[in-house]
Amino acid sequence: MSASKPQESGKVRIEPSLNNNEEEFVARRRNSVQQSLTKLQIECIEDEMPNIALLGSGGGERAMVGLLGSLVQLQKADLLDCVLYLSGVSGSTWCMASLYQEPDWSTKLEAVKDKIIQRLSGPGVSWGDSLAKLKKYYYGKDFFSLTDIWAVMVVTTFVKEIDEHTLTEQWNQQSKDPLPIYTVIDKQGKQLNEGDPWFEITPHEAGYSLAGAFVDASNFGSQFHKGSKKNKQDEFDMLYLQALCASALADEDEIKKVLWQKIKDFFQQKEKILEEMKKEKQESREEAAGLEGLSQPDPYSPDTDECYRELMDLVDMNLSVFNESSLESSLSIEEKEEEKLNVKRHTMDVINNLSERIHIWPYDALRSIIECIINWIWGRNYNFLHNMPGEAVHSTLLESETRDFEDAGLLLNSPYFSVLRKERNVDLIISLDFSDGDPFMTVREAAKTCRERNIPFPEVNIPSEDSEKPKDFYVFKGQNVPTVIHIPLFNVVNCG
Repeated sequence: MSASKPQESGKVRIEPSLNNNEEEFVARRRNSVQQSLTKLQIECIEDEMPNIALLGSGGGERAMVGLLGSLVQLQKADLLDCVLYLSGVSGSTWCMASLYQEPDWSTKLEAVKDKIIQRLSGPGVSWGDSLAKLKKYYYGKDFFSLTDIWAVMVVTTFVKEIDEHTLTEQWNQQSKDPLPIYTVIDKQGKQLNEGDPWFEITPHEAGYSLAGAFVDASNFGSQFHKGSKKNKQDEFDMLYLQALCASALADEDEIKKVLWQKIKDFFQQKEKILEEMKKEKQESREEAAGLEGLSQPDPYSPDTDECYRELMDLVDMNLSVFNESSLESSLSIEEKEEEKLNVKRHTMDVINNLSERIHIWPYDALRSIIECIINWIWGRNYNFLHNMPGEAVHSTLLESETRDFEDAGLLLNSPYFSVLRKERNVDLIISLDFSDGDPFMTVREAAKTCRERNIPFPEVNIPSEDSEKPKDFYVFKGQNVPTVIHIPLFNVVNCG
C-alpha cells in the first residue's frame, strides 16, 4: 500500500471504530500537535493531549473566503498545527477542496492563499470546457442528476475551475495537514426523520457518521449487493464533490428558477451547440464506418432545428412559472399549484415525445436535465447498504437501491456530527460560523439534536441581548463533554 493511495477493500464496513488509515494518521498527527502545544507553552502528557476539530459552516462564497481568512489567522497565531480535523459544510468545502490541491498546504498557507485569491479574481470557466465536462458526467455515470448540472453551471462560476482530481488522489497519508472531512446529508433520512441522515466523506471512507456504516471513499457511488461491491463506478472528482456538498443555496422554487435561467443561457448559444453536434456526428460516422443502419441526425436538418425550438420553448415555459408576473395575481394558491402541475405534465409529455424522435448530444443531455428538474433529482447514487444482512443499521437504510445526497446546510449548517463520533474522541470543537442569519442557530441546533440522541455536548446558554449583538466568540463547556468555541463571523467587534 502506497502512502498516498489507501488500499481498497470492496466491502461495506459496519462497526463503531475508525478505519486503520485514519487511526495511523491520528497517531502521527497527535505527535506533531503535542510539539505545537509545547511551542505555545501548553505542556500536557500524551494521554491528556486534546483532539481539536475545526468546523467551517456553510455560506457560499462568503464561507469559502471566510474559512480561508480564518485559517491564515490561525496559522499566524501558531494554532493551525494544533488542529487534528478540518470539517466543512457547503461553501466551506469549496475552500477545503482548493487547499488540499496543494500537498502540505498548511506549511505554505500564505502562498496558497494568494494562488486561490488570484484564481477567484480571474476569468471563469469557458462555455466549451463546461459543455465538455457536462458530457463526461452524462456518459460516465449510471445516475445523472441535478448535482452534475449544478457542478458545471453554478459551482464553476464561484470556484473558477474544473477540478478533476479525486479525493483519494489529493490525500497523502503522510500529510502535515489536518484530516479533511466533507459532509452532506441523506435526503431520505432527513425526510423520514429515521436512521442517520449525517453522511461524511474523508480521503479514506464515505458513510453514515452516527450509524457507523462505511465504504472506501474510492467506492462511493459504486453498486453494492449484500455488502460487497458488484459494479464499479469511477471515483467522483472534486468538482462533483463540491457540488454535492453545496447543492442548495435557497428554497426549491428559487433554485429551480436559477437552474431554468442557467439552462436557457447555456443552451441559447445555438451556433456552438450546432458545432458540437456536427463534431459528434463526425465521430459517430467514423465509429460506424462499414456498419449499416448506424447514423446520427443531421444537426442542420429541419427536424433537429424543430426539436431545439421545442426544448427551448419548454425552458421558457417552466421559467415563466417561477416568474410571479406570469401568473395572474388573482389566482388562488390552489390555482397556481394546478398551473405548475399542468406545466409539469406538458413538459414530461414533450420530453417523452422528443426522446423517441431524436438521439444526439447535447439534446439528450438537455432532455435529461429537464427531466431531473421536473422530478427534482439531486445527488443520486447507488446505496451501498442495499440488501445488507443483519440489523446493524436502521432498516430504512437497507431498502432502496439508490440514495439521494444533498447540502447538509438544509439540516444543520455546520458539520458537528462528523466530529462528534465517539471514536474520534474530540475534546475541543472550534466552530467558525459564516451564516448571514441567526449567528447562534448552528450551535443551538447541535445542542438540541445531541440532547435528543444522548450525544455528549455542553449546555448552550446565550444572553438574550447577544442575539442582535453577538460577541466575537463564546465558550461552552461542561463535565465529560467536548468544549465548544463558537465564533460568529458577524459580531460587534468586527462589524461595529
